[in-house]
Amino acid sequence: MPRIKVKRTSTVTDMTAMCDVASLLLTFFILTATARQPEPLAVTTPTSTYEFKVPAENNAILTIGQGKVFFEVAGNKVRARTLELIGKQYNVDFTPEEIKRFSVISTFGVPVSELKKFIAMSGSDRMKKGVQTGIPSDSTDNQLNSWVLQARTATAEINQQPMRVSIKGDSKEEYPVIKKIVDVLQKQKVNKFLLVTNAEAKKK
Repeated sequence: MPRIKVKRTSTVTDMTAMCDVASLLLTFFILTATARQPEPLAVTTPTSTYEFKVPAENNAILTIGQGKVFFEVAGNKVRARTLELIGKQYNVDFTPEEIKRFSVISTFGVPVSELKKFIAMSGSDRMKKGVQTGIPSDSTDNQLNSWVLQARTATAEINQQPMRVSIKGDSKEEYPVIKKIVDVLQKQKVNKFLLVTNAEAKKK
């Protein structure tokens, strides 16, 4: 007897539910992600084989390059409180709106006298060449010392933990500039800090 051939039918999978889940996940990640702001000064850090990630919390980064110093402290609330303390120290009244705008600025490098003008700028204008001249760190006007001190105070108040300090120096920067920054930290008895480097390929 001849075989009865069974008609083959293609398998159909409804992908509607999967597409909905994928769209929801994509929307969630886009809305919750924090965009990394561009740095005002691009530095080429030295290389090393030591592997240790820079802490994302309770940390401040001092970026050094071209003889300039830039400052960044982690956390919007800590940045806002740090600005309030700096305003009290230098007798500068910052409005709630200025404090809010400053809290989302990551790395910056301007004297206190230019802070109000700097905060009022748009993000693109802040990145223009010549706008950020660096934070004064000379013995006659050591504003960097004040920023580090007030950031440490703000971190202790808000996070109830001590603030770590990381130094991100350009590999071509002169030693006296780096030493001047280290001296600022040591005056505040901050003798432990991280040096930001690039990963170096390990020799086989």
